[in-house]
Amino acid sequence: MNPAFSVVFLTTLSGAAQGLLIALVGVESAAQLGLLAAPGAAFYVTGALVSLLLGGLGLIASFFHLGHPERAWRAIAMWRTSWLSRECLALPVFLACAFFYGVAHWFGSPWSLAIGWLGVLASAALFVCTAMIYACLRFLQEWATPLTLVNFALLGCASGFTLATALSAWFVPAPTTGLALCACVLTLAGCASRSASLVRNARLRPKSTVQSATGISNPKLVQVSRGFTAGAFNLREFFHGKSAGTLRGIKWGFLAGAFVAPVVLIALGASLHSIGFSLTLLAAACLVQYAGLVAERWFFFAEAKHPQNLYYARVG
Repeated sequence: MNPAFSVVFLTTLSGAAQGLLIALVGVESAAQLGLLAAPGAAFYVTGALVSLLLGGLGLIASFFHLGHPERAWRAIAMWRTSWLSRECLALPVFLACAFFYGVAHWFGSPWSLAIGWLGVLASAALFVCTAMIYACLRFLQEWATPLTLVNFALLGCASGFTLATALSAWFVPAPTTGLALCACVLTLAGCASRSASLVRNARLRPKSTVQSATGISNPKLVQVSRGFTAGAFNLREFFHGKSAGTLRGIKWGFLAGAFVAPVVLIALGASLHSIGFSLTLLAAACLVQYAGLVAERWFFFAEAKHPQNLYYARVG
């Protein structure tokens, strides 16, 4: 498939926003149980604001994928059968929860934790809706697996907890070590699940062939023309046009950028006693990990092989 950067940014930005809100609610829950000292309101308000900002930027990015943005409201019309419509409903609900969670902490409301857990439920629903848009497409074998949902959730939570670790180092050091540990565990779990999907996808074989498409069983059948010489929608939208070498480079790049480098930076940042150096390393972990996740999401779309390319013959 040909990756659309609007969707790449939508899924990575909103995923980080969801993971960040989950981390904030986890810290507040731990504080309520007496497992750590309660952070000040500034930590929660700033975290909620960052979550709201990231989710809003993702929503704005999604509009660039629409041919007629003025008709975007129609996307919710098929919510009974369409995962895309459900995503369009779940995202505003999540953003509303993030907003009211920050407002509750700003005014010191006793209902902040309850609102936060509603936000966690909204985050979970949004992860499911977003991932199922792709996992439900059975003709795209690379996406039609439970690993798609697992990867979307783990990578979003990993990036969100990395952000929460950096915010904690800035505002209140007490939860930093615990958040750093959670961020590393989630990042390594995301690495394991994404690696599993890469291994699975490398073993896939097309269910359709030129022979099955034409009904001619001759094993020597070869397609010598794609039917036209000029460019067309089918050639632009269903194939990325990159070489196998480029894909390999992007794959190893995102494995290093999204998983290996962040774990090293988080571990170093959380172990330092100097707040300045610690915050610098944790901020670098956030930036490096997000860049790696953008590459990972681009690769996620690019590695899907649309069956129509059997007819429009090996464009690459």
